[in-house]
Amino acid sequence: MAVIPVRWLFLFLSIYLSINLVFSTSTTPSNKKTYIVQMDKSAMPKTFTDHVQWYSATIQSVVLNPNEQDDSQEDRIIYSYQTAFHGVAARLSEEEAERLEERNGVMAVFPETIYKLHTTRSPVFLGLERADSTSVWSEQVTVHDVVVGVLDTGIWPESQSFNDTGMGPPPTHWKGTCETGRGFTKNHCTRKIVGARMFYRGYEAASGRINEQEEYKSPRDQDGHGTHTAATVAGTLVHGANLLGYAYGTARGMAPRARIAAYKVCWIGGCFSSDILSAVDRAVADGVNVLSISLGGGVSSYHRDSLSIAAFGAMERGVFVSCSAGNGGPDPVSLTNVSPWITTIGASTMDRDFVATVKLGTSKTMTGVSLYKGRRNLLAAKQYPLVYTGSNSSNPDPSSLCLEGTLDRRIVAGKIVICDRGINPRVQKGQVVKDAGGVGMILSNTAANGEELVADSHLIPAVAVGESKGREIKQYALSNPKATATLAFLGTKLGIRPSPVVAAFSSRGPNFLSLEILKPDVVAPGVNILAAWTGDVGPSSLPTDKRRVKFNILSGTSMSCPHVSGIAALLKGRHPEWSPAAIKSALMTTAYIHDNTHKPLVDASSGAPSSPYDHGAGHINPSRALDPGLIYDIGPQDYFEFLCTQGLTTDQLTVFAKFSNRTCRHTFSNPGDLNYPAISVVFPEAKNLSAMTIRRMVTNVGPPVSNYHVVVSPFKGVNIKVEPAKLKFTSKNQKLAYKVTFTTKSWQTAPQAGHLVWKDGVHRVRSPIVITWLPPI
Repeated sequence: MAVIPVRWLFLFLSIYLSINLVFSTSTTPSNKKTYIVQMDKSAMPKTFTDHVQWYSATIQSVVLNPNEQDDSQEDRIIYSYQTAFHGVAARLSEEEAERLEERNGVMAVFPETIYKLHTTRSPVFLGLERADSTSVWSEQVTVHDVVVGVLDTGIWPESQSFNDTGMGPPPTHWKGTCETGRGFTKNHCTRKIVGARMFYRGYEAASGRINEQEEYKSPRDQDGHGTHTAATVAGTLVHGANLLGYAYGTARGMAPRARIAAYKVCWIGGCFSSDILSAVDRAVADGVNVLSISLGGGVSSYHRDSLSIAAFGAMERGVFVSCSAGNGGPDPVSLTNVSPWITTIGASTMDRDFVATVKLGTSKTMTGVSLYKGRRNLLAAKQYPLVYTGSNSSNPDPSSLCLEGTLDRRIVAGKIVICDRGINPRVQKGQVVKDAGGVGMILSNTAANGEELVADSHLIPAVAVGESKGREIKQYALSNPKATATLAFLGTKLGIRPSPVVAAFSSRGPNFLSLEILKPDVVAPGVNILAAWTGDVGPSSLPTDKRRVKFNILSGTSMSCPHVSGIAALLKGRHPEWSPAAIKSALMTTAYIHDNTHKPLVDASSGAPSSPYDHGAGHINPSRALDPGLIYDIGPQDYFEFLCTQGLTTDQLTVFAKFSNRTCRHTFSNPGDLNYPAISVVFPEAKNLSAMTIRRMVTNVGPPVSNYHVVVSPFKGVNIKVEPAKLKFTSKNQKLAYKVTFTTKSWQTAPQAGHLVWKDGVHRVRSPIVITWLPPI
């Protein structure tokens, strides 16, 4: 049993009643904004011959000034959605949007939202051996039939990671195509990249036409993020992959024989919800099996979140949707993409690091990390003047952050400069030091980052150090006017202990939309990940970086998300009959919560053990996920029944009932009855409720005859009873139900964490448990 700090709880209570979208576009010169309009497909009047015609007429019916030059149907409607979502994206004034909400057949009207990117050793670290090995992951032909749709910044098709040698024709179910534009032709689609599309109408409606001299109006990726995530999902084997000599080895994606479909939704000015929604809609119609979405745009209630609604539609069509949790950690309640039908991925480290050292004038040496490789090297035998422009060693100020224009050349020229992490990009701080005449940089973590170390490809000799070492170095520089140091770069080191560690930047729970749904779901490698890169920008992404590389090392939940997407593709290829929920269950119930020192996973921000609000069910374990023993399956109607417990009106629920005219059957007594692989029990403010029962059903996907017994960890404030305590299966795919009753012994001020495990001697089917007692408001 573990105690979870209560700091999140007060934050949760203060914001629970004010759930709103946090990003919106600015108005266009004509005072119109883009709105996403969801329509009830079944409500189309018989006077119309098709839905697109009806959608257009409905939009035109609310136009206030139909004679304006820009009020044609073509200008007003920028997208029509037909598959995972039904409706249009249209440019409307605020008054027109309000009028539209009153029209027959209009289910919901959402304002445009801007999403942000959540920005090789990992296959070995995860137990995925080479594809030509004899391991359980040596791939069968079925994996060739799996298509992963990647919604991102596009793709760099020339990368060796997308070589299609040895691949057969695309699967027969595939209906996607290859769109063309500057720098991208039909020939850039192959048997590996089976589809490439671009979505920009929402972006252009808000920001004006794309300047094709500055960015590719095509699926080509000039940012690098999309190429990196696509290669992480399904890149083919590339021997000798490295970044400037770092991380040298064989690069491969999680599912190297799976197909990739690139959907470019992000541009220089951001990623717009109308474009993302259109991409999801199109991807499902194209026939993707998995959607990998390393984007986030804040949190809103389920019925107001267009991506959540689209993902629900994708799930109904059997598509597994994987999303990044966000990079808002270590703050609590910082998650995005929290819907239970989405698999939400946090980030963790691997057992590889890029070691560099700082040797002070006192002869003391401190270890950090760096990916620096350049001509401007410092002499190991020489000590260089060291300067810190901040006022104290504990709290950063504008001058210590090395923001552009804040360094005085007279003070820093010829010296190693200590810069605090925060505000501007880490690599940009080095450029600021370089521009001011500095010869090197020590990048110090602050309290927000703790001891987590993220390596960067700096343009100047630079070493990143943790908070405690940074504070010591700063104290030395402040107290000694003749302080000196030198920097050394030692290359790649394997076998780092402890690992994995939960990344400090990885967004944290709880899920304040529904405390009964534990998020994130799992964590996966997301720190210092090597994968393919665009040929258009340098590894630092700075305009001044003229270096060009074939592979780059990045960190973020954007990197952890495609790891899970690729593993999901492997599981789908091996078990084509599994639903999205079955795949998620296999990933969650086989995840581990101990590092390579056999101790509990650690939170990089604090150095203390992490909790389920940090790591979810734990760190993914692909080999075990292949054979989980039991799964917790969930169908579309089950998810709808969960929504019926969320206080939504009939009209609000209708946005999720578009395919099957779903209605509430009231089969759940509380939200916790959703057959989720994790268990989160919430005792309300009133202390007269001392007992609560939740129900689960497991499906046997192991040997036909299997006998399981349950083990539950002890909890401080509650007694737990599982009925029955044994499950006896006589056939494969047999389903058996059980219930868990939680009886409060003493009210606890902090949430309690533990687990429930079903064992048969071979399998360990583990569900994390979190118990929360809400304080009186």
